Amino acid sequence: MSDAFEQVGYEEIWSGHIGTVRVERYRHSDGEVVTRENVAHPGAVAVVPVDDQHVWLIRQPREICGERALLEIPAGKLDKPGEDLRAAAERELAEEIGKAAGTWEHLKGIYTSPGFTDERIDVFLATDLRDVPRPPVEEDERIEIIAWPLARLDDAIAECEDAKSLIGLMLLRARR
Repeated sequence: MSDAFEQVGYEEIWSGHIGTVRVERYRHSDGEVVTRENVAHPGAVAVVPVDDQHVWLIRQPREICGERALLEIPAGKLDKPGEDLRAAAERELAEEIGKAAGTWEHLKGIYTSPGFTDERIDVFLATDLRDVPRPPVEEDERIEIIAWPLARLDDAIAECEDAKSLIGLMLLRARR
C-alpha cells in the first residue's frame, strides 16, 4: 500500500527535556484528514562496541519501566536535531564506557515505536577500541560498565529486554 499524505497542522501540547508532545493532522491522497498524537523526539544513536573478546554493555536502572537494571548497549539522544550521527555516537561511547573506536560502521536506522513517536535510533558498530578519559557522569546517571564475553553473546541476547540493544546484538551475531 502506497498512500501519499501531507501534514496540514499540529498543536504542541507539552515540551520537555526528552521530547515534545504534539497532536498532528495529516491529509491523505483520498482527502481524508487523520489526527495522530506524536511524542516528537530529536533522535538518538546506539553503539555496539566490540573488541577481540568482548562486547561492551551497560546496566542501568530504567525507572519508567520499573526495571532496576536493564542490560543495554551504550546509547543517547542527539543533542540537537540534525547533529552528525557519528559524532553523537563517538560522544556517547566516551561518556558511557570511556572508549573510542578506530573503525565505525552504520548498521541500521530504526524507529522505536512509530505508532506514537517519531524517535529514530541509528545503530553503529564500533571496533578497534581504545580507552579514553570518561567525562564526569551526569549526577542522575547510574551506569555499570560490563565487558561481556563474545563467547556468551547468545546469553546477552537472552537477557536483554531493550529493543535497540537487542537489534544491535542480533546484528552483531549475524556477522559472526
